[in-house]
Amino acid sequence: MVKIGDYNTLRVVKEVDFGIYLDGGEDGEILMPEKYVPEGAKPDDEIEAFIYSDSEDRLIATTETPLAKVNEFACLKVKAVNKFGAFLDWGILKDLLVPFREQKSDMIEDQYYVVYIYLDEKTNRLAASAKINKFLNPKKPPYDVNDEVNILIQSKTDIGYKAIIENEYAGLLYENEVFKDIKKGDRLKAFVKKIREDEKIDLVLQKSGYEQIDSISKSILQILKENKGFVAANDKSSPEMLKSLFNISKKSFKKAIGSLYKQRLIDFKDDGIKLI
Repeated sequence: MVKIGDYNTLRVVKEVDFGIYLDGGEDGEILMPEKYVPEGAKPDDEIEAFIYSDSEDRLIATTETPLAKVNEFACLKVKAVNKFGAFLDWGILKDLLVPFREQKSDMIEDQYYVVYIYLDEKTNRLAASAKINKFLNPKKPPYDVNDEVNILIQSKTDIGYKAIIENEYAGLLYENEVFKDIKKGDRLKAFVKKIREDEKIDLVLQKSGYEQIDSISKSILQILKENKGFVAANDKSSPEMLKSLFNISKKSFKKAIGSLYKQRLIDFKDDGIKLI
């Protein structure tokens, strides 16, 4: 049985004027339209194809690359809205439906939304849902402090940014610990700061402790090199200036330059820091 909404490696059964047919096993032969057929493909070749169903519920194979697969979260753009729901552009010919029952609020054309792609068991059709929480894992996450994780920014809140961790868990970045511009839909590397009693995960974009300072120190050294060995910033500079120059907090900056000074890599001047 093929995996609908995912990649499958299937054998070419036969060629026709309008494409090729692939062996879908229990699901029968699956058409790959001519425009998607790899050059030189012939019977008995194996082809990796993405499988979806068309408007008449026939399985279709494509070599197009979707923006996300079944059982994944993604930030997608609404192409159209009609009486059935909102239709999202997910990188292949057939748009992805978000039924009205799966919308948190009425979706608007040309706006982007974070959704979860699922296979409707009743209809065997792919669809998407903006009701993110019901697809997140409520169990205790298998992470330790300072573990590196991949995140998708879900939304902005009053205190920071909701994030989806490794396509499975809920996380939060606090705004006062974010020192660069981020937005909904961004995919980033982050680090586990704390696992709360409610099993939610607090995140940071830089490691805590000495590992964080090492990373920041390297960044400061690089900026010094790019500016002929001198930057007009020191521990008396304003937090706003340091964020603008280095994308870090004043506290992190002071720890980093202290470490660099002890290693005799920089020297302090009245008006800034100098590379030795």
